[in-house]
Amino acid sequence: MADRGCPLEAAPLPAEVRESLAELELELSEGDITQKGYEKKRAKLLARYIPLIQGIDPSLQAENRIPGPSQTTAAAPKQQKSRPTTSRDERFRSDVHTEAVQAALAKYKERKMPMPSKRRSVLVHSSVETYTPPDTSSASEDEGSLRRPGRLTSTPLQSHSSVEPWLDRVIQGSSTSSSASSTSSHPGGRPTAAPSAAATPGAAAATALAGREAHTHIDLHSAPPDVTTGLVEHSYFERPQVASVRSVPRGCSGSMLETADGVPVNSRVSSKIQQLLNTLKRPKRPPLKEFFVDDFEELLEVQQPDPNQPKPEGSETSVLRGEPLTAGVPRPPSLLATLQRWGTAQPKSPCLTALDTTGKATYTLTYGKLWSRSLKLAYTLLNKLTSKNEPLLKPGDRVALVFPNSDPVMFMVAFYGCLLAELVPVPIEVPLTRKDAGSQQVGFLLGSCGVSLALTTDACQKGLPKAQTGEVATFKGWPPLSWLVIDGKHLARPPKDWHPLTQDTRTGTAYIEYKTSKEGSTVGVTVSHASLLAQCRALTQACGYSEAETLTNVLDFKRDAGLWHGVLTSVMNRMHVVSIPYALMKANPLSWIQKVCFYKARAALVKSRDMHWSLLAQRGQRDVSLSSLRMLIVADGANPWSISSCDAFLNVFQSRGLRPEVICPCASSPEALTVAIRRPPDLGGPPPRKAVLSMNGLSYGVIRVDTEEKLSVLTVQDVGQVMPGANVCVVKLEGTPYLCKTDEVGEICVNSSATGTAYYGLLGITKNVFEAVPVTAGGAPVFDRPFTRTGLLGFIGPVSMSSCTRTGSQRR
Repeated sequence: MADRGCPLEAAPLPAEVRESLAELELELSEGDITQKGYEKKRAKLLARYIPLIQGIDPSLQAENRIPGPSQTTAAAPKQQKSRPTTSRDERFRSDVHTEAVQAALAKYKERKMPMPSKRRSVLVHSSVETYTPPDTSSASEDEGSLRRPGRLTSTPLQSHSSVEPWLDRVIQGSSTSSSASSTSSHPGGRPTAAPSAAATPGAAAATALAGREAHTHIDLHSAPPDVTTGLVEHSYFERPQVASVRSVPRGCSGSMLETADGVPVNSRVSSKIQQLLNTLKRPKRPPLKEFFVDDFEELLEVQQPDPNQPKPEGSETSVLRGEPLTAGVPRPPSLLATLQRWGTAQPKSPCLTALDTTGKATYTLTYGKLWSRSLKLAYTLLNKLTSKNEPLLKPGDRVALVFPNSDPVMFMVAFYGCLLAELVPVPIEVPLTRKDAGSQQVGFLLGSCGVSLALTTDACQKGLPKAQTGEVATFKGWPPLSWLVIDGKHLARPPKDWHPLTQDTRTGTAYIEYKTSKEGSTVGVTVSHASLLAQCRALTQACGYSEAETLTNVLDFKRDAGLWHGVLTSVMNRMHVVSIPYALMKANPLSWIQKVCFYKARAALVKSRDMHWSLLAQRGQRDVSLSSLRMLIVADGANPWSISSCDAFLNVFQSRGLRPEVICPCASSPEALTVAIRRPPDLGGPPPRKAVLSMNGLSYGVIRVDTEEKLSVLTVQDVGQVMPGANVCVVKLEGTPYLCKTDEVGEICVNSSATGTAYYGLLGITKNVFEAVPVTAGGAPVFDRPFTRTGLLGFIGPVSMSSCTRTGSQRR
């Protein structure tokens, strides 16, 4: 604004010069040119116009370092006297101009500050408080009313005027002002406001330029003009107490930037920089409480219980007690004592027959051979394996058994050899590749068990992946292992005076059976010597096994029911087991029925899938008879058995000697071993019963009897009776193990001496699974000893005439 309200005009510059100056200043703000180059080019552009702006009023230099608009006059002579500070000259008062200035200030207050940029103005290095901004409060105030440095006490956006835009307009001759204040990330800066500046004539502009170059406090070439003008329509966040910057982010929706004199220029800041700035503004990490909130759970609506859903209405169940173990029957002190008895008294009795993929018997292991080979292996493990003059193994160590499903003979020798040597066998599957995912989980089990030795056969070792040295490769996730081939030529004969301990009932772990959970992890279930012996006795009584019976086994002999029946209980009763490999079943699904007919087998151990496959392959077979079977044990494990497969199998083979009561399904789990098994009528078992249940009720865990005509029903059949010497109850699935009601589905829990004892090395989940304490509705324990959770869902069926209760089950 001119002195005493007189409007003046700035020195005129051509439009092309002003445009060149604007582009030069933008290049400096973008960092495309150095400060020295900027000054050189700017001086070159203004060289021809310097003579027009020579001379300056000395009185103005003495008054202020920076002349304001009220101090730069073109017509005032040097001998003109200053007016008193209290006088008010009404000659040049303009109400229109005063209202325009106030309107511009009000409009500026409504503006939002542009987004800060990383580039700072060079004005940050100089103090803003050392400048005297132009006075725009009134046109009639004189020089004495100008504010001095150190006396700025108004608000930040109004008390400190933006100096640089005002100085640039003096040179560029702009008749309008629209400079906006922006912010910077420099911590020492302060926000500045840019009020409207009035125009000055050419002489005053020359005087102002000369006065500005005469002082060393401000360098005209040190800071480019503000190019953020024209972006007020974009909203940005404001940061107080920061200095001014001269650049804005690129990508502002096609908006054009303007310099201080209104020359439009294009933005050079990319949208990626804008996005980076917005990202840096966010906190680097969320608050602590947000770490414990699942966003997905917040989006899920809370499911309200259906008021019409069925609810259990029966009475509370009680603990079911199985029949006691038969008294008066001579019991061996241990399983090894039984093996020694049969190996010395009945050495030629057949123990195990192995078949090849064509169905021919490749080798029949007798009880004498089983005893002698097991002794050789036990002696070799304890006395012939040394490391640094010390035995490699000591009693209680764990040893891995790596044998294919087609070699049950060597597996049986290795298993009993470890038991005689007081070692703990850990049967596992043969690893196929070095990086198999399932093999990694098995390796974790071996590492947690501290296994350092693996037993295998010569043929199996040749098929394992090899390293460059020719040795067995180290599998991913496995601990370092030593491999021992247990074929006859690699074993040492024990001296005659060496005898293992077989008569004493041992304590501790007998073997470890691996189990794969639904999450994919592998754990080891430990079975003690006492549990092993109790399981063999209970199965002998429940199935009515007798000496010299023949059992056809189609299941895996390394674990679960295939191990309990085909390797352990069979030795206790001197049975002959015919093991059918899985490869033979794939080639000839009817092979197990043919072997039952050929060996006159009294029992068969199959899965419902084997019964289904045999139905597809039985056409054209007329000389098949199943009249010798007294028990067809269906052991499906997780899914106890398939009713449709059993019914279809019975319909086809009933005409070939199969009796309905022969089919005996069972329920089992790695933790509780055999949970229940159906018994034929000659062993006191009740006839099988079926039930048709509503699927809607089962979805809520409630039992509701329905009719078979509907599609929304499920037909279930019992899986047998409680094992001898066991106690069974059904508890609620979640929370405290309260007893379920009679019409409610729950988890089956077993208390027996024939169950697993722990998960090896996992004390936390062991206590939850193997030490469950079921309670009544009043909170009282139902038994004086803990129960083992089976992981099977089931319910209690009606009590038969023989007071044996049956259970239905399904893997949880």
